[in-house]
Amino acid sequence: MRILGIESSGHVASVALMEDERLKAEFSINNGMTHSQTLMPMLSNMLELCGEDPDSLDAIAVSAGPGSFTGLRIGAATAKGLGLGLDRPLIPVSTLEALAYNVVNASGAYVCPIMDARRGQVYCAVFKDGIRLVGEKAESMEELINEINSLSQGRGECIFLGDGVPVYRQLISNKLCGSYVFVTAENSLQRAASVAQIGLWTYRTWLLENDLCAEDVREKGALGIGCFDDRVMSSDDFSPRYIRKPQAQRELEAGLLEDPGLHSLKKMAGDMHEKKRHKDQKG
Repeated sequence: MRILGIESSGHVASVALMEDERLKAEFSINNGMTHSQTLMPMLSNMLELCGEDPDSLDAIAVSAGPGSFTGLRIGAATAKGLGLGLDRPLIPVSTLEALAYNVVNASGAYVCPIMDARRGQVYCAVFKDGIRLVGEKAESMEELINEINSLSQGRGECIFLGDGVPVYRQLISNKLCGSYVFVTAENSLQRAASVAQIGLWTYRTWLLENDLCAEDVREKGALGIGCFDDRVMSSDDFSPRYIRKPQAQRELEAGLLEDPGLHSLKKMAGDMHEKKRHKDQKG
């Protein structure tokens, strides 16, 4: 089973390919370029180097939010374009859950992914041994620290990761009760490998619950499956999960914002869909 992972919710653009339990490839870049410039070239290069055709993918796991409004929209457009062109299902993955998975072996610790949401807030959640103790929300760092102090009572280690760490490192040091660590750079930011791994587990569970196998979905296509839900869905049904109402969306609705990257991604989706239609007609 092959699952493509797409991550574009923050500063990092990342793509990964899982083949069963093996991470076959992961490409990530954090150089300030817009995700609309980097995602598709990285994806094409990764599949080519792996010797894989896009049609060999079983499903596409995509970081669904919270995160950068523009980044999430670009990731969503990429995933939806691929899903439509290849007729494959999409698997939405929580950005914060995927971040927490970067330190999946942190047994007994409070894992606190924090993303800088600006306006004095962070997107955050708290996990312990894979269980979400504090739900995903946008709040001030002080409010989150108070919740963690109440949960831990100063006992147990807290692990912080995410792009909110450099912004609030000093506040955490001053206000948090008990011990804490900051994750090192290679695992502190979003990774498509974590998105793909969670997507793989989610897809397997969904297939079992619906008495399906991956071959069934590939043969029938995403549009031929009638048992989708909020874990596995068609391209048409997927949209990013925003915690706050996005300013970018309001500007788009008002006609004040134009994103040329999204225009090119939509064109790519249309081209892929047209190629698949011609291929099906010839077959």
